[in-house]
Amino acid sequence: MALDSKVPQGPLKDKWTDYKNHINLVNPANKRHIDVIVVGTGLAGGSASATLAELGYNVKSFAYQDSPRRAHSIAAQGGINAAKNYQGDGDSTYRLFYDTVKGGDYRSREANVYRLAEVSANIIDQCVAQGVPFARDYGGLLDNRSFGGVLVSRTFYAKGQTGQQLLLGAYSAMNRQIARGKIEMFNRHEMLDVVVVDGKARGIIARNLVTGEIERHSAHAVVIASGGYGNVYFLSTNAMGSNVTAGWKVHKKGAYFANPCYTQIHPTCIPRSGDYQSKLTLMSESLRNDGRIWVPKNLEDVTAIREGKLKPTQLTEDQRDYYLERRYPAFGNLVPRDVASRAAKERCDAGYGVNATGEAVYLDFKSAIERYGKEQAKLKNINNPTDKEIYNLGKAIVEAKYGNLFQMYEKIVDENPYETPMMIYPATHYTMGGVWVDYNLMTTVDGLYCIGEANFSDHGANRLGASALMQGLADGYFVLPYTIGDYLAAEIRTGKITTDSKEFEEAETAVKERLNFFINKNHWNRVCCVSSMWASVWVHHCFTISVICN
Repeated sequence: MALDSKVPQGPLKDKWTDYKNHINLVNPANKRHIDVIVVGTGLAGGSASATLAELGYNVKSFAYQDSPRRAHSIAAQGGINAAKNYQGDGDSTYRLFYDTVKGGDYRSREANVYRLAEVSANIIDQCVAQGVPFARDYGGLLDNRSFGGVLVSRTFYAKGQTGQQLLLGAYSAMNRQIARGKIEMFNRHEMLDVVVVDGKARGIIARNLVTGEIERHSAHAVVIASGGYGNVYFLSTNAMGSNVTAGWKVHKKGAYFANPCYTQIHPTCIPRSGDYQSKLTLMSESLRNDGRIWVPKNLEDVTAIREGKLKPTQLTEDQRDYYLERRYPAFGNLVPRDVASRAAKERCDAGYGVNATGEAVYLDFKSAIERYGKEQAKLKNINNPTDKEIYNLGKAIVEAKYGNLFQMYEKIVDENPYETPMMIYPATHYTMGGVWVDYNLMTTVDGLYCIGEANFSDHGANRLGASALMQGLADGYFVLPYTIGDYLAAEIRTGKITTDSKEFEEAETAVKERLNFFINKNHWNRVCCVSSMWASVWVHHCFTISVICN
């Protein structure tokens, strides 16, 4: 099959505008006769469901969790990029486009990225109108901070909970449409296959995770918004429910996959503590705004720290190697994620890792606390402030910016990050690769769309920080509602899609056979043997602990 990206002709900056001016539209009266299935209710899926329903389409929305609010988008912490130039520091649509393409090692589709940069400003307006509580400066204007790989401040944020607040905004928009009857919500359902009829996606086979029932659902188009495949790695920052079943099933039905090797290793995650973890915990990249990354210069100090004979706070400045500031003075600690991750691994591989496993570097806020403390002392007219006063004033500012992140770190690691440097290490976080889509966000299967992290188009070989939320909401609020209409304009005479066709029957049968394969007697015996073995180990382990404790 020859891949056709369907990128419009003309100058880059005019492509999206000209495209919207010439696409086919669906009459509002016809939209209420057209059904769309959206699989996934994160930022991409939730915003798409809400917007399509607002336009008048009948939407069936499927969530793996018991509520759309539990989608993994909630775990995004740091912020969302937009080319608003509120700081007056030289930002623009073109600069956001250029930074994204450059950050992705020039391997993304430029037309899609420019469109993303164009609509980014609209996202902020949309979310503010929804009531998303973005951080604001003293005068009440929306505040910004910097993220890696850029030289401007364009990231809008809500403390360390940006993903959660944006998702609540999309969720509120969905709830309005659910109340109107335009969205039919299917919580605790997992898509197990897509149904293709005469070359077009016409529905899905889903499993009710509460009852176990296998269900057929039909529509004129299917949208996949189920996230990435980071959990193919043993440890990642992804929720364990992010299992990429939907993405894999559409690939098996003919949707091409692109750049699966492009997996992002995030530089600021809490290091693993042992061999028995199921996942890792992300610490927001926003921490690199004020935190300085370093390792000891001398291996003797590294050994002493690992053995507990020396504390990192006892090392003087000339005994520390701020290796990112040393290697990349223009960007310092805000280098792109891939650069920061490689540098941390190189230092640890060279023997400078500071925890027991040798897989950690320090992220230190001492300088930021001191800097903010002195600034606040001046603002409060405190002459000759003591070190204690400077520390308390500075800590208050850092706590206001990152308090929930520091609290989360302390709960997991049992160390106070205000008083001792955080330990961080790279971990699998995001997948730039995904289902191949054209300019319309349609896969190689007609009527089958893929948006958000599940597709491949916008980030090349490396995503810049705070761009995942930007892409998810851009696709759902401002791109897909236009592009899917161009396809659905030809479906106004199709009528209701039946689920009684042989294609639905064959897909459901295949799903049931696959499930039976895993739960029939022979395979069940094998599972039981393994389960019994681990149960014996666990019971013995618990019994031993119980004896010791008693």
